[in-house]
Amino acid sequence: MSKLDQLNQDMKTAMKQKDKETLSTVRMLKSALQTEQINKGEELSEEEELTILAREKKQRLESLNEFKAAGRDDLVLKLEKELSVVDNYLPEQLSEDEVRTIVQETIAQTQASSMQDMGKVMGALMPKVKGKADGSLVSSIVKEELNK
Repeated sequence: MSKLDQLNQDMKTAMKQKDKETLSTVRMLKSALQTEQINKGEELSEEEELTILAREKKQRLESLNEFKAAGRDDLVLKLEKELSVVDNYLPEQLSEDEVRTIVQETIAQTQASSMQDMGKVMGALMPKVKGKADGSLVSSIVKEELNK
């Protein structure tokens, strides 16, 4: 089942349960997927759907940090609820140790030895962790490992 079909089912469930917060988040996610699908002109692959959902999560995380810094607790609670809904559609996130292991394996495979090889490592690494790990975490671990 595609994420779009799953979102449609969850939207109906949220309507029946009169869960306005979940409903609005599901509608935003569905809208983002449909917009991309229209722009592309064909069905989205599972990887493309995950990329879009990860982008939506990243946007909410950035807003969450800004609202926390500004002391807007009312908006922080709303965004935390949205993030929990978005997380339902993303695969389980890898732990830092799991990411580090994958990074080390990829560095060995690409025979990278310095920071100059970071692009090569990231290019080989990102398809392996796409949607399963935050890009900034992956980048910082790669830098750390290449600077050893």
